[in-house]
Amino acid sequence: MVLIQNGINGLGRPVSRKRPTVNNLCRNCLLALRQRGQASLATASAAEEVAATLDTNGHPTSAAASPTPLRTTYQVKASVLLSRPPILTRDLTAFEKSYFLYQRRLNERFALPFTRYFYYQRGTPGDVEWKRKMRERQTPARDIGVYNAYSEEGWNDELLLGARESEPDEQMDAIFRDAEAEMPKGEEGPDTKRQKVLQKPLPRVTEADKTADMKRLDRAMQRSLYLVVRRKGEPRWWFPESLMENRESLHTAAERIIVQTGDVNMNTWVVGNIPLCHYKKVYPQAIEDRETGVQTRGEKIFFMKARILAGQANITNNKFGLEEFQWLAKDEIQKIFHPSDWNAVKNVLVER
Repeated sequence: MVLIQNGINGLGRPVSRKRPTVNNLCRNCLLALRQRGQASLATASAAEEVAATLDTNGHPTSAAASPTPLRTTYQVKASVLLSRPPILTRDLTAFEKSYFLYQRRLNERFALPFTRYFYYQRGTPGDVEWKRKMRERQTPARDIGVYNAYSEEGWNDELLLGARESEPDEQMDAIFRDAEAEMPKGEEGPDTKRQKVLQKPLPRVTEADKTADMKRLDRAMQRSLYLVVRRKGEPRWWFPESLMENRESLHTAAERIIVQTGDVNMNTWVVGNIPLCHYKKVYPQAIEDRETGVQTRGEKIFFMKARILAGQANITNNKFGLEEFQWLAKDEIQKIFHPSDWNAVKNVLVER
């Protein structure tokens, strides 16, 4: 055992009081010293933080209580794309009109001549009326204009620019003029006229189209119309929607929304159980509720497809505070929707 006393070791040699340098330490000792230094710094920092949260009496201050983090959530809603399908076929294009008339005139050229004596006895009033009509239109067909497929000009079956023989309205009028033609009855004395009374088809353009009544379903009958609504005091137009209640399915929620929006005087059909699409709407600022510990970041809306088969919407007793409704086509919806709302649904709305 070596004793150190008064700076002299047991061998009688003086002991140096100079601290060892880093170069004189081994690696293990150097690591141990560094760890001790870091632990000391961490302890001192923690002590300063604790001291900062205490008052002069050693009691915690109000700033020491850190706020509880809020749980982020979204409101889950169901919305209904309630539509009225097209009632009429679309109007023909100019090319389609010309093509169909050309096919009918081509059929007149290739068909066998009409044998009138098989249908009309010679000299009868029917035979006389047939001869009169043939002199006017030169063909048995009633809706292809004046055209003789067996004459020297039979090859000339194309229409001139601006001709109306290919227009459906003109063809329908020609058929009715032929059916309502006045026929002479009797050979002696003044002619006694008789005329057939026929019921013409209803026009394709309705009174609602002329007055631009957006609440009626008998308008834009060549296209699909969608029900859009607006709440009281709000400029935003949107589809009927509601928060999901309890544990109801999307199909059940869609049926409930239709009844609570437009009353029960509508015969509707919710198509399927799977939504067409969904829309994630994020609020500009989250809505915080400290009592429940929840902050609402936005909405997740699931759209269900539905059809109206009969009836009309009535929002008088609606459950969502609605003030106005309209039945609009896709391009009409784009004009009144907010751009972000329109981008969310434009791909699921049909053109017709």
